[in-house]
Amino acid sequence: RLFLLRVEDAETPGNDWDELLRNERINRRVLPPYLSHIISSMVAKDLATYEPQKQTRSVLLYWRSPDDWAEALHSWATETAQLNTILTFYDITDPPLDSELTGIPIPLLRRAISILGKTGRAQMIGVADGEGVRIFAGR
Repeated sequence: RLFLLRVEDAETPGNDWDELLRNERINRRVLPPYLSHIISSMVAKDLATYEPQKQTRSVLLYWRSPDDWAEALHSWATETAQLNTILTFYDITDPPLDSELTGIPIPLLRRAISILGKTGRAQMIGVADGEGVRIFAGR
């Protein structure tokens, strides 16, 4: 799963996006100005967000909406019996058994946690080695 798309991906061959941005068989590729237009359109439709903020050449793609990721996080915590447990971001993004959250970018994870926090189903917690979260049953 690819989450980050950069305008530079259209300029440099041999990256993870080649299959989508290039077709060597017919000698065609997405040009950087056109990819920049696609990126801005995706952000306008809330299908992506600029990452990092305050620039327009790199986006975090929403393969699923942040609300869907929040529900996936809550379901994962419930199914793995980790409700009311303090979890580090590493515990979530790199669990012992792969899950749909494996490899999720930290900014997207933060946004999902924030959504759960607004409904009282999660709380951000500072832990010794970074950030963590406690997920509650709720709903």
